[in-house]
Parts: sequence; C-alpha cells; structure tokens
Amino acid sequence: LFKFDQFKRLVEDFCSIADFLIIYIEEAHASDGWAFKNNVNIRNHRDLQDRLQAARLLLDRRPQCPVVVDTMQNQSSRLYAALPERLYVLQEGRILYKGKPGPWNYHPEEVRAVLKKLHS
Repeated sequence: LFKFDQFKRLVEDFCSIADFLIIYIEEAHASDGWAFKNNVNIRNHRDLQDRLQAARLLLDRRPQCPVVVDTMQNQSSRLYAALPERLYVLQEGRILYKGKPGPWNYHPEEVRAVLKKLHS
C-alpha cells in the first residue's frame, strides 16, 4: 500500500509534464495459485472478464491515472517483463528508465528522479 501511495504522489506531482498509465497484468499471487497471507483474494484469471473484474479493485484505490488491462495472452507482461510489477519511463517510444522487478525492487523514487531531470 505504501508503494502505491508513492506512485499516486508521482502522478499528482508530474501529471503536467508526463502521462501515466497502469497496465493490469496477470495476477502474481492469485488466491488459487502462489498466494500470500493477508493478500487480496483474486483468483487466476480464466478469461478477460475475470481480469477486468480484478482491475476494478485497483480502480477502487483511485490510481489517479488510466488503467488498461493486458491481453489474456499476457502480451504487455511479456514484452515489458512486468511480472509481478515494474516501473518504466518512456519518451517518444524509447525506454529512459526500466525499474527492476517488484515488489522488493519497486522504487517510485527512482522514477521521480528521472522525471525531475527531464523537467529541469
């Protein structure tokens, strides 16, 4: 939750100079898979409707930016090596920052530094 709040602050602080987007991908810790205790109860997505329903839980947390859903073939997740979560900064189709895989290496403050440098 703390990291998500940091992300929301990034969006608020830099929305005038950057567009933000969340791509909801396959569930990393589905309740019927490799689950953690005290985690949200989301089962593996059997179809796009399941994935859309799970993404609505993210929308309930008001991410302050658009949320789109990956294909059931996990095209975005594969192309961006996003599982379980990852931050990127892109400019004109080029990757300027590629964060390490989360959750332990999920560092919104690194994105903040990149955006500050771009804005100066």
